[in-house]
Amino acid sequence: MPERLQAVRDRIAAAAASAGRNVDSVTLLAVSKGQPAELIRAAAAAGLADMGESYLAEAAGKMEALADLPLTWHFIGRLQANKTRHVAERFAWVHGLDRLKIAERLSAQRPYHAPALNVCIQVSLAGEATKGGVPPTELPELAAAVTALPRLALRGLMCVPPEETDPARQRAWFAKLRTLQESLNAGGLRLDSLSMGMSGDFEAAIREGATWVRIGTAIFGPRG
Repeated sequence: MPERLQAVRDRIAAAAASAGRNVDSVTLLAVSKGQPAELIRAAAAAGLADMGESYLAEAAGKMEALADLPLTWHFIGRLQANKTRHVAERFAWVHGLDRLKIAERLSAQRPYHAPALNVCIQVSLAGEATKGGVPPTELPELAAAVTALPRLALRGLMCVPPEETDPARQRAWFAKLRTLQESLNAGGLRLDSLSMGMSGDFEAAIREGATWVRIGTAIFGPRG
């Protein structure tokens, strides 16, 4: 795992340099779902601090086992209304927000002693039925409503675009998300995060402005 992690870091640095960006503007979010606690502990020892989980029961056990580590937990799956409380109480980030009902529940259930829950709205760029996300046409209304909620901090946008092997086609999808964020900011928002890019396309995402790249397989290897 340390060798794979270093290879990913090198690729992130190269992609940032080719885009004229500071490598520190890109944060590696390790997709730790499906990985055992001991492997996450090894990743933390190698310098990773941000972990992404999608399954609450699995995440809860790992949070308990790794409570001694200064990790930041990100929920990156599609969130059901009846499971918002645990996310509101235990996670620092939610990357797949796409419904106002979920946002309202997260805001209401976020503990008052905790900082605001950081959220990114997931956008469905291609309208794929198997993936979550709000259509681009509905994004401004949802963003405005989320911004008004007291216990949430709308930080940016997230996407899971169609799988592409051609770097130019990969970049085209990520450019769409960046343009949507620029439009929201031109309208008065102050979004600073673009959660986009995974193991197969994160270099293209970095070239289009990604601030979070969500990488699992390239770091940990295939899940069993």
